[in-house]
Amino acid sequence: MRNSLEPMPMPAQVEHQVRRREAIATIIASQTVTRQAELVALLQAAGIEATQSSVSRDLRDMGVIKHKTGYALPQASTAADADFDSVAGFVRALRAAGPNLTIVTTAVGAAQRVALSLDRSGWPEIAGTLSGDDTIFVATADRARQKLLLARLNAVFGIRPTP
Repeated sequence: MRNSLEPMPMPAQVEHQVRRREAIATIIASQTVTRQAELVALLQAAGIEATQSSVSRDLRDMGVIKHKTGYALPQASTAADADFDSVAGFVRALRAAGPNLTIVTTAVGAAQRVALSLDRSGWPEIAGTLSGDDTIFVATADRARQKLLLARLNAVFGIRPTP
């Protein structure tokens, strides 16, 4: 019998989608990609199955923006960016804790201020935050949104998530 506190295994299709979207975010953040076909080829070269239609859906669902120079991950509004600039120095670490929770570690006494910035960002993947003195729990609806959140947090704060 399964313990109710054990995480449910993800179906293979969802797990593949999460890996593909995480790879898309990494590719877009690290290099210029101007066409979906190019992104499909880069994913396939990385050993990830992808089609133009699946990549198109992923880009739409992830909120990826296409500029003249190529695809870009969605960014917070200018006001939220300015707010992130004021708290970026307080963030110490990021890590996933299960499929719906991300833990953000901050300098002592800074968690509430950083959590407020996250709440005000308007990022659709954030369901809510709970902060203590130096730790923030950020809830997401599912693992796919958690991966998007971790990619955004890495882009904003320059801190890679730890396993």
